[in-house]
Amino acid sequence: MVLQEKYAELIHAAKTAGVANLLVREQDNVLYIDGDAPSAAAKADLWAVYERLDPEFRSADVVMNLTAPKSEVVEYTVQPGDSLSKIGKHFNKPWREIYEANKEVIGSNPDYIQVGWKLKI
Repeated sequence: MVLQEKYAELIHAAKTAGVANLLVREQDNVLYIDGDAPSAAAKADLWAVYERLDPEFRSADVVMNLTAPKSEVVEYTVQPGDSLSKIGKHFNKPWREIYEANKEVIGSNPDYIQVGWKLKI
């Protein structure tokens, strides 16, 4: 129950976002959050809440297994400190997939992205 208290805001956000089949449980000092997000954007928002509570995901005490509809294209605005890998973690996608979808914006160097760029996820 300690982790449920630590991440109460994340659990509340999942409920508020309308995550269907939401299952929250603690096991071996890890909080598992499972369910079906109503959209890819809602899923990304939950990852953003998690990152705000645990910057850079250093605690490694949460596992979120959230599904989202696959047909939806999400537009993401690059924030300070972002990398394609970090954005990929938010959306549960490999950085290379994000790069391939945005080559016309990013150019030939996937390590160089600018704050404010709009990327398709």
